[in-house]
This record gives sequence, structure tokens and C-alpha cells, in this order.
Amino acid sequence: MDFSISPELQALQEEVRRFIAEQVIPLETDPRQTAHGPSEDLRNELVARARKAGLLTPHAPRELGGLGLSHIEKAVVFEEAGYSTLGPTAMNIHAPDEGNIHLMEVVATPAQKERWLKPLVQGKIRSCFAMTEPAPGAGADPSMLQTTAVKDGDHYVINGDKWFITGAEGASFAIIMAKMEDGTATMFLSDMNAPGVEYVRTMDAMDACFTGGHGVLRFNNLRVPAADVLGEIGKGFRYAQVRLAPARLTHCMRWLGQARRTHEIALDYARKRQAFGVQLGAHEGISFMLADNEIDLHTARLHIWHTAWMLDRGERCNFESSRAKVACSEAEWRVVDRSVQILGGQGVTGETIVSRIFTDMRAFRIYDGPSEVHRFSMGKKIVAGRERSA
Repeated sequence: MDFSISPELQALQEEVRRFIAEQVIPLETDPRQTAHGPSEDLRNELVARARKAGLLTPHAPRELGGLGLSHIEKAVVFEEAGYSTLGPTAMNIHAPDEGNIHLMEVVATPAQKERWLKPLVQGKIRSCFAMTEPAPGAGADPSMLQTTAVKDGDHYVINGDKWFITGAEGASFAIIMAKMEDGTATMFLSDMNAPGVEYVRTMDAMDACFTGGHGVLRFNNLRVPAADVLGEIGKGFRYAQVRLAPARLTHCMRWLGQARRTHEIALDYARKRQAFGVQLGAHEGISFMLADNEIDLHTARLHIWHTAWMLDRGERCNFESSRAKVACSEAEWRVVDRSVQILGGQGVTGETIVSRIFTDMRAFRIYDGPSEVHRFSMGKKIVAGRERSA
């Protein structure tokens, strides 16, 4: 059992830390940060800075211009990127593009990679993942999928509604999950400007960290050539797990960086602020919260590193990624909540970045499956005796 990181990874960690501090954090107050995420103009500037620093899309394979990071390496790098609300956007490791890049690297054909994956890795375009639907459609239960795909000659005709589709506005293409006539599911690739793709509206949401916000889409007789099927017909749910297990973990990595940021801001405040004649941090109520923050941060990091290690060994980690998702989303949320409490009035205003992180992070306990669904899934596997990597 060795928790040390290599000199090369340590050097990369320091490089990312400097980049975030010097090139990204100063832009957090830029007016191009909107209620629906960084504007395209701000995103483009951030991406250009990461590209110049040689830190763009580091998780992508080297042949496409990335650094080919392992899951353990991503755990270290993504935490540092997540220290800023804009860091994942700058380094092109934000959802949904990060997960889509991983999925397409595994499943896409050479032609699909050239057309869509390559410019996505280069930060020239954005993508979205269209699976979630309004009731009675698919949400936490993907088997409720209502969007349909019907074969028509050399094409598939797709009809249905999707919502809460992150990054949909301004995305160049979508990965669409649709139900086949036999009840299975398939993933399809489509340009967002194709006839039959309607961008209905942008949803108001608590978070403001995703370029393009969260959108509502409608597919009206969208014709997708058979060549644009992603992977094999009928294997959509299987591919969703290929995407979701690592994507759950990268969410944990990025939000860990932001939780650590709020803790450090609160700690600095507790050291400097005086209350009732003594340093704020000298009060037991405050020092206990700081101690609990350290416990939760360390616990989350251990969950991430262990699951990443298992993924690097080639294990599926559906159970372990669910466990990490629940533990990390709840632990990191507790850190941010305590940090707000320690900061008092500063914690609920724009005087620090903490209130922004607070509103952004609350949704993390819902993204990629709410805690309750993961606990339910884990519980069934535990009772059946098939919890490890099941």
C-alpha cells in the first residue's frame, strides 16, 4: 500500500496549481461569468490559456493531444483544477465533455473520432449528453426512457423530449440515448444544428459553473445515419456505465478541489478574525468544525484514490464508484456548509467565492445519480453478495 505520488506527477500537480492561481482565479470575477455559466467568450479565453500552458484536456489520449492520464493521475490533477470554479472549464475537463471524451475514446469509430472527438479534445467545440427526460421519462431510472429511435432505411428517426441537458446551448453535437423498438437502448451522435433538433429553452438552476447551462431539447423526426450510431445497436445502457463509473469519480475529484478551497478560506478567516476577545479559531465550536472539515476532505480523497486505483487495474467499479459518489458528495458538501458557517456574514455574500461554491455544489448530490439511488443499488448488491466491482 503506497500513497506516494511520483516526482513526475508531483511536478504536474504543482504546474496545475500555479496555472490555476495565476491564470484562472483572477477571471472568477469576470463579468462574462453569467447565471448560466461562463460565456462562450470567457470559455474560449480560458481554454486558450490552458492550451498555451500545455494543460488542455490532459485526460485525453496522447495521440489526440492530451497527456493520457491514468485515473490516479486524474485524481491529483482534477482536484487542483477544481480549486477554481473556472478551472475545469479552462482545462476542458468539465462535465459533460470530460465524460463524453472518455466514452468516445472507448466506443467511437475512427470516422466519428475524427469528426467529433478530435475537435472536442482540442477545445474547439463543446458537446452534450442527452439522456435525462421530463416525467414520465428517464431520470435516475434510465429504464423509463421515452425517446424513441425507429429504423428507416439507412437512417434512424428519433423523437422525444430531453431536459436538464448540461451544456446543450452552444454545443456542437449531442450523444442521444433513445429506446429501440425491441425495448433496448442505443446511443446516437448528431450535430446540434441538424434538422429535427430543437433547443426549447434554458432552465434556471442553482449552479452557474457549466458553459451553456442546462437546456431543454426536443427531437422532431431527427434523422440520424446508421454510420452515426455510437457503438452497437442495443448497447446504450451498457455504454452508459462505461461513461458513468469514471464520470462519477471525476465529479468527486473536481468538487474536492473546491471544498478544499472553501476550507482554506474559512481557516484563514478563523485565524485572523477576533470574537469575544480571542481568535475565532480558538473557540471550540469553530475548531471542531475545522477538524471535521479535515476529516471529510481526507475521507473523500481516500475514496477517490482507492476507486481510481481499482479503475486503473481494469475493474468495472460500479459498486465502488457509487460508494465514492455518495461519500464524496456528502462529505464535500459538509465541508462547504461548515465553511459558510465559520465565515458568517462573509459566507453568505459575494465577499468570498464560498457562497458561489455553496450554490454550485448542492446539485452534486443529485448529478450522476442521487445519493438515495446509489444507496439503493449498493444495498441490493450487498444483500446479494456481489458488491465488489459488480
